[in-house]
Amino acid sequence: MEENKVKFRRNVLFFAFLSLTLVTTTIAGAEWMTGKALMYYSPTLTFTEVLNGLNYSIPFLGILTFHEFGHYLTARYYQVKVTLPTYVPFWLGFLGFPLSIGTFGAFIRILEPVRSRKEYFDIGVAGPLAGFIVSLFVLYYGFTHLPDPKHIFSIHPEYVQYGPNYADSVYKEEGLFKLGDNLVFLFFKKYVAPDPALVPNPYEIYHYPFLFAGFLALFFTALNLLPMGQLDGGHVLYGLFGARNHERISVSLFLVLLFFAGIGIVSPYQPVKELIFSVPLYAGFLYISLYSLKVETISRIMIAVGILASQFILVTIIPGARGYEGWLLIALLIGRFLGVYHPPVHDDRPLSPDRKIIGWITLIIFIISFSPRPFVYN
Repeated sequence: MEENKVKFRRNVLFFAFLSLTLVTTTIAGAEWMTGKALMYYSPTLTFTEVLNGLNYSIPFLGILTFHEFGHYLTARYYQVKVTLPTYVPFWLGFLGFPLSIGTFGAFIRILEPVRSRKEYFDIGVAGPLAGFIVSLFVLYYGFTHLPDPKHIFSIHPEYVQYGPNYADSVYKEEGLFKLGDNLVFLFFKKYVAPDPALVPNPYEIYHYPFLFAGFLALFFTALNLLPMGQLDGGHVLYGLFGARNHERISVSLFLVLLFFAGIGIVSPYQPVKELIFSVPLYAGFLYISLYSLKVETISRIMIAVGILASQFILVTIIPGARGYEGWLLIALLIGRFLGVYHPPVHDDRPLSPDRKIIGWITLIIFIISFSPRPFVYN
């Protein structure tokens, strides 16, 4: 009887958070599509425009749901106790910050140790594969149903004065936002769109709900497939190469990510007064991000200083070199909270050849979905 009550409460929470996240992503989608806000700013969204946000929220949440249920159903198949997906709504329009994607994503919690390398691999790989396949359908629909190029004038009527070549005039100012590219997106732009003239400018893609939803899905797929720690990609890495090699590869890739992300944070071209504050702060950030490494404190300090010095030297040699600061947050989450290592399993037998093939395909999916600079402010 008590077990039934627990299941009932879990189901209620599942549908409650899913429903709330559907609402927040629908509002967020409407704001991106129209360039308007629900609150505080003028003009505000109409009810019809909010409903049109479903063109973004349904495909985006659909992809996230396939991803999470890929994990969930595979775990249940192996009789591993696991929670239903928990959706995390996120919308700050009521505080005057209208631009968000409506959610922090979704996650499941595994409630008991996973017994074998094969089970970890299957549970880890099922989510990204399911989500990636659905994202391809979403992108295919989006790129084969592109509106007339004049559609952008209904969102930005101020562009009309510049005519079809508006891009030559309107993207020169600073502080503009655009989406980066990845290999999948480039493929759809070049080979799936029926007419290159229909493909929206990178600064405007977020006004096209299916394209934006598909891009975000690829971003989250690549994020989950980072081959390190206990991320989905870490499970794939562990399954393919075992514990010892996972540790070596995971730590190496984590340091590469941390190095790339911080290129340009400190440079010899900054004023000395600024460097006096930025260098110690950034060195402290690096030290904290290296928290989970199995090294002594002095070694952690030396690694942090070595990364900072290497970045400083690189910028000295190549003044225009710049990483992507957004990955610093991901590195901090992995290095400080999630960990770069993988938990051991009782049954550590290698994967079968067919699973190894799936593992390599999954790593290829990571490569073609990954954007070094996914969200760019000029």
